[in-house]
Amino acid sequence: MSDLQAVVDHLTGIIRDRDDGHARQLIAIAGPPGAGKSTVAEALVEQLNIFIPDRPAEVVPMDGFHFDNAILDERGWRARKGAPETFDIGGFSSLLRRLKSEPGDIAIPVFDRGSDLARASARIVRSDQRLLIVEGNYLLLDRPHWSDLFPLFDLTIFLKPSIETIEQRLIQRWLDYGLDHPSAIARARGNDLANARIILSESRSANIVVQD
Repeated sequence: MSDLQAVVDHLTGIIRDRDDGHARQLIAIAGPPGAGKSTVAEALVEQLNIFIPDRPAEVVPMDGFHFDNAILDERGWRARKGAPETFDIGGFSSLLRRLKSEPGDIAIPVFDRGSDLARASARIVRSDQRLLIVEGNYLLLDRPHWSDLFPLFDLTIFLKPSIETIEQRLIQRWLDYGLDHPSAIARARGNDLANARIILSESRSANIVVQD
């Protein structure tokens, strides 16, 4: 992302202005793979916790709801891992509703990229954490079941790099994970870019769009 700090400063100001100081806020950061969602979400939480210390923030990642590889293999979906149908949208939707309505501590799953699996109850969202930055590819997807998430969000943000930028970042991601260059290109141009095109073409309009 060309100017991460400027983006985080801008989003921090908007969140501060919109926060009512009472109810828990669910703030969606959506966008294609390689858009920088995790980077923005983590930097935003760090800054919010400095500027609004009485309203602690936390990241809630959608990736914790990947179906396990055994389920993907059973259904013949392993090669499409990361596509909309390879997530437990029902479980994710239930978690967001709990976070929206329940006052106590709530455990959430987190995806471990190194092990390529989701770890159940790997993080606790504390009762005092009131600004929740929900990040994931398909948060604004206008498809059955996914579209049910939209009313749960108090603010929606969409990160929208060009498809060329996405491709470059995805190739570098797979190189960083140890793939050789031809394999990294094949991985990026296969399932990853197909999913990116779905997100760019089928996501609902967000309150804020960040071009990159």
